[in-house]
Amino acid sequence: MPTRRDLIRTGAVVGAAAGATAMSPVTAASASGAPASDTRAHATRLRRNPFTLGVASGDPWPDGFVLWTRLALEPTAPDGLGGMPSRRVEVTWQVSTDERFRHVVAHGRAVARPESAHSVHVEVSRLRPGRVYWYRFRAAGHVSAVGRTRTAPAGGSLPRDLRLAFASCAQYEHGYFTAYGHLAAEEPDVVLHLGDYQYEYKANDYVAPGGNVRNHEGPETVDLASYRQRHGQYKADEDLQAAHAIAPWLVTFDDHEVDNNWADDVPENVDETPGFMARRAAAFQAYYENMPLRRSSLPRASHIQVYRRLHWGRLTTFHVLDTRQFRDDQGCGDGYQTDCPAAVDPKRSITGGRQEKWLLEGLRRSDARWDLLAQQVFFAQRDSDKGPLKTVSMDAWDGYQASRDRITRGWVEAKVRNPVVLTGDVHAHWASELKLDYDDPTTRSVGTELVCSSITSGGNGSDSAATAHPWLQWNPHLKFQNNLRGYVSARITPEELTADFRCVPQVRTRGADVFTRARFVVEDRVPELNLVQEQAAPRTLRAPSRSDADVTRDTIRWETERP
Repeated sequence: MPTRRDLIRTGAVVGAAAGATAMSPVTAASASGAPASDTRAHATRLRRNPFTLGVASGDPWPDGFVLWTRLALEPTAPDGLGGMPSRRVEVTWQVSTDERFRHVVAHGRAVARPESAHSVHVEVSRLRPGRVYWYRFRAAGHVSAVGRTRTAPAGGSLPRDLRLAFASCAQYEHGYFTAYGHLAAEEPDVVLHLGDYQYEYKANDYVAPGGNVRNHEGPETVDLASYRQRHGQYKADEDLQAAHAIAPWLVTFDDHEVDNNWADDVPENVDETPGFMARRAAAFQAYYENMPLRRSSLPRASHIQVYRRLHWGRLTTFHVLDTRQFRDDQGCGDGYQTDCPAAVDPKRSITGGRQEKWLLEGLRRSDARWDLLAQQVFFAQRDSDKGPLKTVSMDAWDGYQASRDRITRGWVEAKVRNPVVLTGDVHAHWASELKLDYDDPTTRSVGTELVCSSITSGGNGSDSAATAHPWLQWNPHLKFQNNLRGYVSARITPEELTADFRCVPQVRTRGADVFTRARFVVEDRVPELNLVQEQAAPRTLRAPSRSDADVTRDTIRWETERP
């Protein structure tokens, strides 16, 4: 018998009746908002399988979720349209309570339109809360792989647990997406992606230590065709497809989905300002087309709504943030700066005033056991200078200290039970305790931050068992760092949060094993990190390369110059 992973990755079980059974229309919409019953769509057959980019689901509510797919015969076609004919294609979908589709509980039709790169977003509703479901699509005589998803628990319930995985920073050129494959094998309830899902550079413009192992196709992404092409290249990776197909995703973007270190309407290179808003609009359109987002996130010109709030019963509230689209431009440059006046300017914000007000109001009203701030860049203070001067990253919350202080004081004053910040961006695992005054290490901790490493960005990295990060010495609230690639796997119960920092020893070849480098526990109402397990990388799995010390120096430099 095929395993569940076989079913998800190959879609082998189609069901003889699926091709013959007529599916009655239900309320659904395509990516463009066209009605599902649009009779202008063509039902003609395609010679090749158009489901080369896999399937996905996202934004689970107690009664449903979003289902996604995008039809593409040639994922990296230069025009970004995936080699599809320039006509609408009818797509049918099914949701079942079992993976062999014996008990179909929802089904319908949608329209994949060329104007939306033949992407489909179906918002399924009227399902039971707290249940696992399976889904699949059919179009032009072909059936997609099978995806696994689930609804959120009922609003007033207190679930026994939530199994969560979160990841960020997957630079295609820097290595293989092995970590995504391991994440899928764990079958989490929810996956959070915290940004840098794709990178905008042309081939070999961003080179990892030791060199790149595969190349981006096409130019640097600056228009709709090139962003669509780049998403197609990433989505064609089978490990990424497996991770999408195993659980619903909550997604938000950071900088590389658009342009390195961009801020609001300001690009990385000031000379590119005149055309930047058009570039941003193209990036947002392609992002929506390739992510399992609800219609509430459909882009409007150069704006997209991605900050939002989702609940896992009364156990967990996810406050998904956007720290790029509304921020003030970085002060004193993008990198590490010493005593920058802009960093402490009370008028500056990394979220913008409206989002900040929305977040603080949500924290005040929350009755969840655990409030998770799912966001992009380092939240805790991270001083890279051992001396009396303070040298911090202008691109992180350190560059917007008043903004960080208002939010931290907001959850303290609201008596939020368990605030936890989840972060990506910096290409290394970190664990921190959050303070109201980072300059006084004796003050009590008021929250915790868990930072996931990259999936591949930065290349292999190194194990901190060999070379501890020096910043831990003079930042006592920073409790852990590791520079191997991977993700964080967490289990949240009413009593505690357990976080496993999962690592792969190398990404330059396929098939590396995965192991837990460290495990931390945060107890209910006690915002402190308790290390309960620590393990070095198995020697037999270490990739031969330069010394760990050399790689660590490279990592610090890359974090500074191009995070």
